[in-house]
Amino acid sequence: MIKELAHHSGSIVGNINVSGSKSESNRLLILKSLYPNLQLTNLSNSDDSKYLKKALEEDKSVVDISHAGTAMRFLTAYFASEEGKEVVLTGSERMQNRPISILVDALRSLGAEISYVKKEGYPPLKIKGKQIQKKRVTIHGNVSSQYISALLLMAPGLKEGLEIELLGKITSVPYINMTLALLNDLGIKSRWEGQVIRVEPQKNIADTSVTVESDWSSASYFYSLAALSQEAKITLRAYKKNSLQGDSSLVEIYKHFGVETLFGDDTISLVKNEIRLKPLTLDLANCPDLAQTIAVTCFGLGIACDLSGLHTLKIKETDRLVALQTELQKLGAKISITDKSLHLEKNAVINKNVSVDTYDDHRMAMAFAPLCLKVPIMINDAEVVTKSYTDFWRDFESVLIS
Repeated sequence: MIKELAHHSGSIVGNINVSGSKSESNRLLILKSLYPNLQLTNLSNSDDSKYLKKALEEDKSVVDISHAGTAMRFLTAYFASEEGKEVVLTGSERMQNRPISILVDALRSLGAEISYVKKEGYPPLKIKGKQIQKKRVTIHGNVSSQYISALLLMAPGLKEGLEIELLGKITSVPYINMTLALLNDLGIKSRWEGQVIRVEPQKNIADTSVTVESDWSSASYFYSLAALSQEAKITLRAYKKNSLQGDSSLVEIYKHFGVETLFGDDTISLVKNEIRLKPLTLDLANCPDLAQTIAVTCFGLGIACDLSGLHTLKIKETDRLVALQTELQKLGAKISITDKSLHLEKNAVINKNVSVDTYDDHRMAMAFAPLCLKVPIMINDAEVVTKSYTDFWRDFESVLIS
């Protein structure tokens, strides 16, 4: 599906109910499998969460999670620690080219029985679940936080719990903190001292109901719309001021672009204010999923930016740094990248009627959509947004005031 977008008034107004955070939902779905008396509401309706939920509920010898990267990481650890479980865990062609050896090596060091079905270091994985006896593991702290969270989510179900030593610099800290906070909310004891995280074993939890906060990553595209607009008043539900999600850093980041966030009881309202625009320098190591949105916002506003801390973007749905460079250059950008940073020069002109390729990456589609406030633009394979935000195009078009 090709989505043609053009909007000329520059006014953005609307009220949107965003579904639950994909990050929180996927963590809580794993925990619900450990503790069935956990009740969940406002779960994400993303493809990723649907695939994960289905994989946990069905008893199949082959589990295909398609393009759901979080599900691949979390299920690898979960199935490895489920005694008697034998499964082949596979996914899409892209998933079979996303490395997972760091997590597999960590699990093997604990005694897990995991082998590669095709290519060494990549899915599909053959997993024979067994009772994990060892209680200490080491893993580098600058890898994808999903590897670390996969181990943390497995930990309370182990006989001895788990102690994880993080080697070197630790990145994506908010996502690790999110996992620990969700464990603590269920009464599971943990502590993080220096480079070591310890999670205690927990057989049962009290009857608990959790309402998942709406997704801040999904909110980022409306922040970008507000920044690129002439005037904006968008209200999004349901959000918390003290969020567990690292992408809530949007509140501070988008002040740079004149977007003010007003908190209600369970809402945020985005308002556009006039501001003198300046070049932007940011380290996004703690919120790399915002990189595409921020880069496109800067390009649309004609300001330079230097974004660092992006080393994990190369192993996402696509190599996001290369994809960003390619598509922004088509639009007229002067941009350079390294393996962990992006450098965008100030620009005055945006090329019209460009077809943006999305590379099977939901965030490419959604990040580039707000440029329709500046020029007519086309988004190829626009349906890819369902990976994380099923209703994106409906919600996006609902706030465009002609």
